[in-house]
Amino acid sequence: MAERIKDRYNLSFFEHFSQVIKSAYPTFDEESFLSFIFDHDWEEREFKQRIRHVTFALRKYLPTSYAEALQVLMNIAPQCRGVEYLFFPDFVEVYGIEKWEASMRALEEFTKYSSSEFAVRPFIIRNQDKMMEQMQRWSLHEDEHIRRLASEGCRPRLPWATALVELKKDPTPILTILEHLKNDPSLYVRKSVANNLNDISKDHPNLLKQIVREWRGKDVHTDWIVKHACRSLLKKGDRETLQIFGYTLPASVSVQNLFLSNNALYLGETLTISFEVNNESNMPQTLRIECGIDFMKANGKQARKIFHLSEKSYPVGITPLTKKQLFQNLTTRKHYGGLHGVSILVNGEEMARTEFLLKM
Repeated sequence: MAERIKDRYNLSFFEHFSQVIKSAYPTFDEESFLSFIFDHDWEEREFKQRIRHVTFALRKYLPTSYAEALQVLMNIAPQCRGVEYLFFPDFVEVYGIEKWEASMRALEEFTKYSSSEFAVRPFIIRNQDKMMEQMQRWSLHEDEHIRRLASEGCRPRLPWATALVELKKDPTPILTILEHLKNDPSLYVRKSVANNLNDISKDHPNLLKQIVREWRGKDVHTDWIVKHACRSLLKKGDRETLQIFGYTLPASVSVQNLFLSNNALYLGETLTISFEVNNESNMPQTLRIECGIDFMKANGKQARKIFHLSEKSYPVGITPLTKKQLFQNLTTRKHYGGLHGVSILVNGEEMARTEFLLKM
């Protein structure tokens, strides 16, 4: 069984962390801190709930002054690297909203070692103009982690985070930041730019298409950004977006011999999907091949998820393809019994479909 991220917060972790705190704050009460952390509700808390619980513990056992407590955390931050230490910026999010200057310095420092992408959002909501000006300055910073924060922190639909409603309505304030970062030398930063644009496409698809036309063909890095940013539109089969990237309606192409390894299977089993793409023309064709699975939902209706299979030049003739899909419950997907569908899409067009039964 894969490790759950919340289980990284164990006794060994907090004993080590306590010693790190004591190196900067000798009067830290390790025993009481650990007792507070591992209360009777600890096992039931999920990852982000545990982060917030640790934040409450730090408020209780660090100096009562926010400035002094923050200084302790700033002193030890370089020793505390990784996603486990998201409670550093969370401390700022919870207790620093009224202490703007000190909080900005801390968020800038903490993001180098974990990430302040969640913690900046209440500041954006509180005073969008002021915070977006700060993030524009961060977008010009020499440190790639801080430049990434400028983009990642203002993503309108950042996963695990509160949506930025005003920026969903009008993403204009984000665009200057992304302009600064579109040629960034760091892939870490460029991925964030692409993800931000993908978020924007959910509410403003035409704006993203306009940006794609303006940015595309100027630089290899920017070309990668706009292609990755369009992944949701491409998966939706948006015809205009497909055409921008050269995926026209397939001519002289067919999908044949769509075959499922099981017409009925149980939760926990793997379905093998096989089929053939037949390029019936007299020259190679650039094709985007996707598999759509129509999952049964709790309401008795199907909802499609698109899986990208390939994107390349297909030679004349028949090319066999296979996809394996494991049906098991995940934190991001719960399965329900009933009729499911499988579709093969070529350049956004459904060209073959079949069905199978998932039994619980």
